[in-house]
Amino acid sequence: MKQVAHDPGGVARGTPPPKLALDAAGERAMDGQVQPDPRERPLVLVVDDEAAIRLLCRVNLRLEGLDTAEAGDGVTALELARRLKPDLILLDVMMPEVDGWQVADALSRDPELEELPVVFLSARAEPADYAHGYDLGAVGYVTKPFDPTTLGSILHETFDRLDRGEREELRRERLDELGERHEG
Repeated sequence: MKQVAHDPGGVARGTPPPKLALDAAGERAMDGQVQPDPRERPLVLVVDDEAAIRLLCRVNLRLEGLDTAEAGDGVTALELARRLKPDLILLDVMMPEVDGWQVADALSRDPELEELPVVFLSARAEPADYAHGYDLGAVGYVTKPFDPTTLGSILHETFDRLDRGEREELRRERLDELGERHEG
């Protein structure tokens, strides 16, 4: 079994985080029996090649009641996405080897992962970057530097909109906002 950086509870509840070991199918092993991993809180896969950014996201998202798993590169992100089936992926764009654009493209081409919502987290802030992210199916785009204390509320709002079935409306609104900024 591979140890995965997934820590339900912990920081937000003030209790020590339990060790969670996942097998290749993304299931929890307890007492020699494989059990499905029940989620009490949404799981966000944080993907960034900078450990400090992952830490900042992890701490702030957990304080906002979200669980996190982490990947430091695109290949690991795709592996964890397949195994864990997170509720959302917070995805950096500029990473070595497999960048965030390539990860989002691969997700969109995988029938089991194509519906995973992606929010890009990137220093790339040109209108063409936003447009490219939304063209790849993103439901949000947060630019670096960012206020980590607002990240949880941004993702909660995104979850609320997705839960109401407003994925396409959300993307369309973001693209419209981008067009207004570009024209103004």
